[in-house]
Amino acid sequence: MLLRPAPAPPPPLDWRLLLRMTRPGFLLVTAAACALGLASASIRGDVDLPTALLTLLLALMAHAGANVLNDYHDARNGADAANEQGLFPFSGGSRLIQQGVVSEAVTGRWAAVLLLALIPAGLWLAAHSGPGLVLIGAVGLFVAWAYSAPPLALMSRGLGELAVAGAWWLIVVGTDYVQRGAFAAAPALSGVGLALLVANILLVNGFPDAPADARVGKRTLVVRLGPRRAAQLYLGLALLAHGGLALAVDGHGLPPGALWGLLSLPAALGSALLLRRHGEQAQRLRPAIVLGIGAAVVHALALAAGLAFSAAP
Repeated sequence: MLLRPAPAPPPPLDWRLLLRMTRPGFLLVTAAACALGLASASIRGDVDLPTALLTLLLALMAHAGANVLNDYHDARNGADAANEQGLFPFSGGSRLIQQGVVSEAVTGRWAAVLLLALIPAGLWLAAHSGPGLVLIGAVGLFVAWAYSAPPLALMSRGLGELAVAGAWWLIVVGTDYVQRGAFAAAPALSGVGLALLVANILLVNGFPDAPADARVGKRTLVVRLGPRRAAQLYLGLALLAHGGLALAVDGHGLPPGALWGLLSLPAALGSALLLRRHGEQAQRLRPAIVLGIGAAVVHALALAAGLAFSAAP
């Protein structure tokens, strides 16, 4: 009788593995959102560097914690284990649980550490900026939990894209609020386009995951709509993001420099075209996903540059 070899022990839990669990490549979108919020705040005056850096750190921690929590719940509901055609690292989670590198329990604890650490730090920042930040932070934490965790599990109800759009809009508004100490129209207007493009990132990532999601009962938008209608929605959101920005500049609160944000339109349309052509061929969607992520980052950074240029004396 042959004995099966014992499974290899998992690697030690050091900072590099903890960082991998957060899916750090995606955190660039959050950094770009913070840059947009800071540029919006610069319209009214100078930016305070210490609070700006702390805001960036807390936003990145919130995104990282939400990513880890998503991996935990997608492991528990079986979606990541069932996902055989995900386009890693863009979809299907970090795969660290499925590869035996970390356990579900460790993943859940790390998510809790990241998200709970936001509370004291956020309250300190609110004490130095204004009570409105408490509301922004509370809503953000709720969305980070409700997106993945039952009983709400918004990602499984076709509401994940809406939740993500709201979360990234709040990052822009909250980053601006820390500097101003008050709510303003400029960040609310400038954050809408980015929010829609980030929703599109989640939408396009749902295409290769759709078969596995459907098998485990995750009724994402792609599962609910099917590839063809989901691709049409993607195009509609891309056009709305850029058209809305143009309207916001045309006498509705943003300076002309904000039109720099339209530089992301070619990437967004290119992604939409590829999605329309290959929406039912998961392995051909990598360029569409890359262009979708690029569109969101370029939109935020170009718009931030335009706002900062407009604010310069």
